Amino acid sequence: MADDHSSDDSDIENHNELHGILHKWTNYIHGWQDRYIVLKNGTLSYYKNEQELGYGCRGALSLAKATIKPHEFDECRFDVSVNDCIWYLRADSVESKQLWADALESYKAESGYGTGSENSLKRHGSTVSLQSTTYSTASSSSFKRTGRNLREKLAELETFKDILCGQIDTLQQFFDVCVENANVNNNDIQTDVKSINHTKANLPSIDFKGEAITFRTTTAAVLDTLAHCVDLVTQREDCWRKRLEREMERRKRTENLSKSYFDQLQKLRNVHTGPDMEEGPHSVIADDEFYDAVESGLEKIEEEQEFRERLKNGKTIPITPPPTSAVAQHRLWKEIDHLVKQEVSMARLGVGECGTGWQLFAEDGEMKMYRREEEIDGMVVDPLKAVHVVKGITGHELCHYFFSPQYRYDWETTLETMQVVETIADDTLIFQQTHKRIWPASQRDCLFWSHLRRLPNDQDTEGPDMWTVVNHSTEHTDYPANTGKCVRIFLTVCLLCQTQVDPPKDGAPISRDNITCKITYCSVVNPGGWAPASVLRAVYKREYPKFLKRFTSYVINQTKNKSIMF
Repeated sequence: MADDHSSDDSDIENHNELHGILHKWTNYIHGWQDRYIVLKNGTLSYYKNEQELGYGCRGALSLAKATIKPHEFDECRFDVSVNDCIWYLRADSVESKQLWADALESYKAESGYGTGSENSLKRHGSTVSLQSTTYSTASSSSFKRTGRNLREKLAELETFKDILCGQIDTLQQFFDVCVENANVNNNDIQTDVKSINHTKANLPSIDFKGEAITFRTTTAAVLDTLAHCVDLVTQREDCWRKRLEREMERRKRTENLSKSYFDQLQKLRNVHTGPDMEEGPHSVIADDEFYDAVESGLEKIEEEQEFRERLKNGKTIPITPPPTSAVAQHRLWKEIDHLVKQEVSMARLGVGECGTGWQLFAEDGEMKMYRREEEIDGMVVDPLKAVHVVKGITGHELCHYFFSPQYRYDWETTLETMQVVETIADDTLIFQQTHKRIWPASQRDCLFWSHLRRLPNDQDTEGPDMWTVVNHSTEHTDYPANTGKCVRIFLTVCLLCQTQVDPPKDGAPISRDNITCKITYCSVVNPGGWAPASVLRAVYKREYPKFLKRFTSYVINQTKNKSIMF
């Protein structure tokens, strides 16, 4: 029997062996990380990668007492827990997640630790003799108050119920025959020997004393198991009460935050270790902690940018413009022409002429940035207006690098992917961009048309013409919004550049020392639900000045050894 049992266990283990890459939640700072997960011999273990298999796992869980729970909102995520140890796991697809969940549940069911009572314990017969070492061993070890969970104890009670029912049936049969015998004797006092022998033949051949002792032992086991269940329920109630008290204390601390960032981060690590504190309706992270996490993510992107090799292949992305008549007939052309004229007119107005409510929020030398606080359906869409003066470059050069797709990876540090979806003309493109995720905010993408245009200068002003680039969100059937993991950004951006030339007095050729460019940058961005509002405004205040200085510095470095482009 022992060999057969070992063979069955081996078949179960081999049948449920599984391995592959899953995303595992690590901690508050690093978030989700790829880990190599292995299910083998009833144990779930993980490694940093497949190459570490020979060096030992980084952690392991026994599935015998594990609980597998799918996430309430994330279809690709499931949690595996044993007592207070929880692994948060996430697959790349719903199918992959279901494959893992089925394998884990299948092992628990086949190995005798499933949720169903029929697989929980081996069934015992009702007739057990005093000489049965199997039953006596079970009664001396299984009925002790071990550390098994409540589910296993309930399964034991189910087994004991079956045993008791069988024993009661056996005893009842014996009593029924005895009653029938007594009735026969009362009705017929002169029962002959043949009748008595017939009555004895009808009595069941059982060990009445053994059955009675076994019945008493099983009843005692039931009572002992019930007492254990009461203890487990009491412990669980105490645990939940303590968790509730900790939760109330945490909320109280969150409402009265007054300590430094490092103290807050330490509390967060001690109280919140799960991945659910992210952007969205279920996030409970405080505003300043949210901003600290976003700030850390942005700094990490900047560090990566310093060491990343710039994507330069020396070639421009081929753009084959359609005929002029086709451009005029394009479905977006009326919108593009109208919005470009409108945005340029607004950009040329001074802050006082654009309306009230503008606030100066950043100033650095010639650069000044203004914003106006506005919200739509609870989402921050603050209009921004920035003015800047840069020496040594022209407006045409600035707009050229801002518009051209081959340079976008160089100066837009948050960009993860970028592609030209459609070419309307050589000066009008439709872009689709995906930005790097900055936890705890969701990943963002945007789809917009971009138009480059040369504008005639003011009639009463001498000098080169002005240049502008206008970007505005649009729709495309091949790239619907908010259908994947990304949240769609909606934006309107206008970069207006005017070149000013101060010719040398000695008649020498114009150099870059004689060129100054006046820049006006306007934007309205709807982040698609990035919360909280205070974080978004803090990020704007930090990132917009850095972006404008970084972009102008990039253009200066790109053009310093090239001929001037007016």
